[in-house]
Amino acid sequence: MDAFNTLNAVDVNGHTEKKNGLTYLSWAWAWAEVKKRYPESYYTVYENAAGLNYHTDGKTAWVKTGVTLIDGEKALEHIEYLPVMDMRNKSIPVGNMTSFDVNKAIQRSLTKACARHGLGLYIYAGEDLPEGEEAEKKVPPTPLPRKITESPSPVTVEKTATVYSPKEQINAIKRKYGVDDEGFKRIRQTLILGGCIEDIPSSKMTEADWQQLFRAIEVNFPLDEAGGAT
Repeated sequence: MDAFNTLNAVDVNGHTEKKNGLTYLSWAWAWAEVKKRYPESYYTVYENAAGLNYHTDGKTAWVKTGVTLIDGEKALEHIEYLPVMDMRNKSIPVGNMTSFDVNKAIQRSLTKACARHGLGLYIYAGEDLPEGEEAEKKVPPTPLPRKITESPSPVTVEKTATVYSPKEQINAIKRKYGVDDEGFKRIRQTLILGGCIEDIPSSKMTEADWQQLFRAIEVNFPLDEAGGAT
């Protein structure tokens, strides 16, 4: 079994906790599990040009960490970026940031870097069990019944087959923050850089991907910080 599948098969549920509706995995336990299986592995906290252990655009900040997994003669590093956030998972202005906030972001970033190697990755995907156990225990969800309010007709079928379009919500966000198309793109790129959302081309994003993006904007860019987003 390769390293990813080995780590991905580990059940981490006994070492997680929930805060504000999100699941967090103990960074110390995660790193111990990696080292038990691959003892020569190591992590890196990347500093900026000034030697600080965080990076900033002058308004908010983020950390950059990497976990290099050593499996025999193979070495693979996965890098993770994470914004420095408060207890509500909102970016902290640089002037209000403390060393404790940075250290906490580094620990969370390292845990997510371990997840990129497989350990606990399923909890970031919103699943309850590792992939192997899930195939045996997880029952496919039953679709909710749809209330029919009129007799079936060609018009009714056409309406239910429409493709989801995020245009209306995008326009609402642009109006809310006073940005144009480029400003919206910069907000999205900031969230991708910070590891809040996946880097998926717009043409391939599903409705769930768009809704995750809109939620991430709402959480990370409250209205009083909108100027920093653009």
